[in-house]
Amino acid sequence: MASSCNPRDRRRSERVVLRMRITVIAEDHARERRQFDAMTQVVNAHGGLMRIETELHVGQPMLLKNPQNNADEACRVVRVEDTADGDFAVAFEFANPHPKFWPIVFPPKDWIRLPD
Repeated sequence: MASSCNPRDRRRSERVVLRMRITVIAEDHARERRQFDAMTQVVNAHGGLMRIETELHVGQPMLLKNPQNNADEACRVVRVEDTADGDFAVAFEFANPHPKFWPIVFPPKDWIRLPD
């Protein structure tokens, strides 16, 4: 867990580097529901950070789908940053903690105490 006093750096559960494809279902700029591909960078029991080519906005609700286990989870965007590669780094949080959304065989100890 980060020890910084900056709220942006605090984590409610330990982060794990995990690069995997996920599907994002969210509204586009025309407010039409669309499906987008994204790649996770780091994840935790409460959400994660992904790279996506589509611009999303802070507070935007979305649904994530994990193609490996067909799980889906409601979440919202908490931070968006442009990257040098022209896509976006999007931090997101689940509506409810969901440690089993990710295919982590040996999850960090602070994930085990959370409800599924």
